[in-house]
Amino acid sequence: MKDTHLNERIHVLDNESNVMTVIKDIAMSGLQEEPFYVLDIGDIVRKHQIWKEKLPRVEPYYAVKCNDNLIVIEVLAALGIGFDCASKGEINKVLSVGVDSSRIIFANPAKPASHIRHAAAMRVETMTVDNENELHKIKKLFPTAKIVLRIRCDAEVAQCPLGMKFGCDPLDEAPALLHLARVLGLNVVGISFHVGSGCQDPPVYYRAIRHSKILFDKAIDLGFKPYLLDIGGGYPGNKGTSIDKMADTINQALDEYFNTDAVHVIAEPGRFYVASAFTLATCIHSKRTVRGDDSSSGAIAHNMYYINDGVYGSFNCLLYDHQHVTPLPLKDGCGKLIPSSIWGPTCDGLDQVVENILLYEMELGDWVLFENMGAYTLPVASPFNGFPVPKVHVVADESIWLLLKDVLPLTEDHFVIGNTPTNLRLGLDIGGNDIDPWMDADQQMNLAPPEILADAPSTPSPFIFDYVEVDPLN
Repeated sequence: MKDTHLNERIHVLDNESNVMTVIKDIAMSGLQEEPFYVLDIGDIVRKHQIWKEKLPRVEPYYAVKCNDNLIVIEVLAALGIGFDCASKGEINKVLSVGVDSSRIIFANPAKPASHIRHAAAMRVETMTVDNENELHKIKKLFPTAKIVLRIRCDAEVAQCPLGMKFGCDPLDEAPALLHLARVLGLNVVGISFHVGSGCQDPPVYYRAIRHSKILFDKAIDLGFKPYLLDIGGGYPGNKGTSIDKMADTINQALDEYFNTDAVHVIAEPGRFYVASAFTLATCIHSKRTVRGDDSSSGAIAHNMYYINDGVYGSFNCLLYDHQHVTPLPLKDGCGKLIPSSIWGPTCDGLDQVVENILLYEMELGDWVLFENMGAYTLPVASPFNGFPVPKVHVVADESIWLLLKDVLPLTEDHFVIGNTPTNLRLGLDIGGNDIDPWMDADQQMNLAPPEILADAPSTPSPFIFDYVEVDPLN
């Protein structure tokens, strides 16, 4: 394979390696201190296979806002997936990997004027609308746009409800908007809806598709020729979740209301494709032990663990996406389970990752993993207080490499054979170039040469500091 200087490469694993062995190899090298992700692109490929099997009529348009990692976009583009973009920045990122503009829907119902102009310049013609002002704006800035009217049909239970911000009422507002679009001479090509991110109410899709059919008929009566039905997002993606019930409801409704090849059905899955593909590894850098009162003989009442990522970084999902995370210690524990909490690295008291959980005793330098961290984490993460956003290491097994290595925009240059090369451990690219701007020059100068690292012990270097014991909290 050609050795290029791409900042990130996809490491092709051997038959004895997997995500967990890669995490252990990096974490236990004794050289890694910052948090990091391991992205398994095979997980994304398997999700796409599930989607095609369960929803054969529905073409996925990946919601870029969920996770705009460039490798993710390239892998999805190689799989032939379309893209749901919400801004000119997302449009540019998708176009930069060679995706045709016809494979993009500008699915933000409230668009700045400059973004509409940019969409017109880039020939991204299909866009959603849910109000009168947006129709007038598009008439002025992009009159040849293909308009998809977004209606509101909320799930009774959703991780992130969206109806309070977007979507017109399907019974009153939507017909009026169709009439206005006709008066303005605009081209309405379809209907869309979004039941809410992380939907837990499968029957809502049936109701929304029924409303869409009624509006299709109204549009036809007004002289439009609608052909696009966008059923939005809401599909779960964590390990152990399933879209089976949603798929059954959607397929039934499509058979009943849109049983024709003349209607192109798309969806906007985000977390479904990427949530379980990302695993986050964090390290305990500090620890505070709270002792009980005298009556309990000074026994440990609570352990407070401070890790190197928090709510201003990857765990912003706790605040903005209403997620619940489960810590998984990398080392097996023993002894008594102790009430514990996990905190992020910043100086803000809000920076709490897990409020109360029973954990075995852990020490400084121990690693804690968090699965299902691919959705609405990295795009929102910030370097607040000077703590870096975790780096992403990308892996795939040999079968995935053989499937994707010659499918554009991916090429063989994207892949490198080797589970965790020395340079990967050090935060360098395969060519030896520094891709970690947070590593200072003195630290780089002190890194051991590759021949020494090859025989590095499998346990972390001992810490020269200890944790602090405190009296009971008042």
